[in-house]
Amino acid sequence: MEIEKLDVEATLEEKGGAESSNGKEALLASDLSENLDLDEDEKDNNQEEDGSKAESSSTKKKKKKSKNKKKKKSSLQQTDPPSIPVIDLFPSGEFPEGEIQQYRDDNLWRTTSEEKREMERLQKPIYNSLRQAAEVHRQVRKYMRSIMKPGMLMIDICETLENTVRKLISENGLQAGIAFPTGCSLNNVAAHWTPNSGDKTVLKYDDVMKLDFGTHIDGYIVDSAFTVAFNPMYDPLLAASREATYTGIKEAGVDVRLCDVGAAIQEVMESYEVEINGKVYQVKSIRNLNGHSIGRYQIHADKSVPNVKGGEQTKMEEGELYAIETFGSTGKGYVRDDLECSHYMKNYDVGHVPLRLPRAKQLLATINKNFSTLAFCRRYLDRLGETKYLMALKNLCDSGIIEPCPPVCDVKGSYISQFEHTVLLRPTCKEVISKGDDY
Repeated sequence: MEIEKLDVEATLEEKGGAESSNGKEALLASDLSENLDLDEDEKDNNQEEDGSKAESSSTKKKKKKSKNKKKKKSSLQQTDPPSIPVIDLFPSGEFPEGEIQQYRDDNLWRTTSEEKREMERLQKPIYNSLRQAAEVHRQVRKYMRSIMKPGMLMIDICETLENTVRKLISENGLQAGIAFPTGCSLNNVAAHWTPNSGDKTVLKYDDVMKLDFGTHIDGYIVDSAFTVAFNPMYDPLLAASREATYTGIKEAGVDVRLCDVGAAIQEVMESYEVEINGKVYQVKSIRNLNGHSIGRYQIHADKSVPNVKGGEQTKMEEGELYAIETFGSTGKGYVRDDLECSHYMKNYDVGHVPLRLPRAKQLLATINKNFSTLAFCRRYLDRLGETKYLMALKNLCDSGIIEPCPPVCDVKGSYISQFEHTVLLRPTCKEVISKGDDY
């Protein structure tokens, strides 16, 4: 009996359990459907929230972008015409280095020498001064190339160029400024011609003009030149001196003999011919014009880099600064002093020379204060307010204190082109300080 009761209770429990489990399932199903509905609602709400977040994030990104743009805009860029000093364009005070060329052959070891790298680190302030002067040179010549055209007065070209240099280099007495007068020699005039006050010479379409100017920081000079010719007929003449200059730079290096550089220059220069008005000329390397080493406040230092073979056996040395310049001529390839003198320079090695003329003493004081041993021209004296100084200037030249540098010319009717760069023979490599995108 007890077993039967137990069976009946078990079956009742199973039925009740089944019923209760069915009820639980029904409850679970209804809960699930409610939860699903809630989930869908939440998803919709979340999507709306995500959309609004995305919109807000995109607006934030836009704001950030606009902020970045503002930041980029706030970084200074050079104006046109240039007016912002180069020092303001490089707030770090570090200026871009020129073109680096590695030494060759016996000097390959210099590239990786730790000792030579340390020597360079010690010279960094000097390198930076040269690079600042070079950056000014690049920006000024870029601007001048964009504005020069036939019909301009030569004096206007020079004064525009010089005033732009003064602005960009933040001219400051002998600490920063123009290194020598702007040479703008035309046609058969090779170098050292700049217009004196009142000169009415006009640049013509068929002229070949050598624009040679220099900049300096603390007396560290960058000397670079290029040729302007509007008529494409002269292109081979320009190419000859450009390629000859590049060859001279390539050959230059520590322990290289100056005569070897000259021989390489001549070989390239005289491989060119140019046809001018139906007549073919072989381009000649001017044999009595040279490149030169550059010292501090001294544009022409002790060593000369010849443009032809057979020069001196002297070697280039580590740490030296050179102006490698070549002149290609359709004339005789030999220049003589001619025309009115405009360039002057105080003799670098002159000691005390007694002067009798009070006016000469006064003029010398002006020259010492404003130029020291840097070259100057008559226009620069005029700008300083000097008048009626020609007799005093002649007296200073006659006494050997001031050296006149008259224009040098080949035969009349000939044309001369010139290209020039400043090259620094660093302990580990060669740096073409004045190299730019243009030449």
